[in-house]
Parts: sequence; structure tokens; C-alpha cells
Amino acid sequence: MNVKTFNVFLRHNDWADGELLRAAASTTDAQLDQSFDMGRGSLRKTMLHIHAGEHVWLRRWMGQTETPWPNEEEKVSIAALADRFTAARSERASFLKGLGDGDLDRPIAYRDSFGGLFEATLGDMIVQMILHSTHHRAQAVNMLRRLGTKPPELDYMMWVRKPK
Repeated sequence: MNVKTFNVFLRHNDWADGELLRAAASTTDAQLDQSFDMGRGSLRKTMLHIHAGEHVWLRRWMGQTETPWPNEEEKVSIAALADRFTAARSERASFLKGLGDGDLDRPIAYRDSFGGLFEATLGDMIVQMILHSTHHRAQAVNMLRRLGTKPPELDYMMWVRKPK
């Protein structure tokens, strides 16, 4: 992989996050907090977890000291969550701007949420963030479907294909 390819996947993730947020905007607070036996237990918590994961992994990429995992119990509105995703995208873009392909092999030591010390390459950490978000967005789409809301189609080809 290279930085250009990662940026394509990250732009897809950003689009998919936006589609998910748009679909969730039509739900009520009761629907956002309805209990599900998947994801983080509710649509709101799962969406907060997607953002939290992206936030935490960016901090790790930057070599910053692990902060406590963001609060996934918060009753944040979809609009406020969308603002958080926008801010995270901006911060991530600034970090990636000066990155070259050679930087992807750089090892970074980090602590996980339980305090364990690990090391991984920056490239592997970026892959983790991309896949983690994709996994939880699939759960959120399933929750939207169960709530009777038309879920977005987040497949990569839905993003890249153009009508003729």
C-alpha cells in the first residue's frame, strides 16, 4: 500500500460516515438508543464508537500518549457527532499531508485502552482504522434497517461508480 491508496480508502470512509450520519438524522432519540445485540448496543453508541476509534487511532499515529477512550454513553446529537467527524477529518488530513510512502513502514509504540504496550507500523495502524470503521458501519446499517429506516448503501462501488 501507499499513501495515495490509503487516502482513497479514507475518503471513502469519510463519505460512508456522512451517508450513515444522514440516514441516522431521521431517527428519534428513542431509536438512536434502542437496544441491539450487536455493535456497541445501540445505534448512537455504535456511531460514537466509530468516531472514538478514528480519534484514538489518529492519536496513536501521531505518537501521542493514550488518552482515556472517549465516552460512548454520551447523548450527543447526530448534528454534533457530524461536527466531530468533520473536525477529525481535518486533523487527519493535516497529519497525512506531509506523509510519504516511506513513513508507512515506521514502527510506532503505543498503549491500547487497557494499558498494554504494543508496536505496529504506521501503515498497519492506518489499515486498522479503516477496517475498524467499516466493520462498525456495517453494524449501524443493520440497526437502521431493523429500525425501519432506509439504510444507506456504503459499498465502495456505490461511491466510485458514475451513472452513464
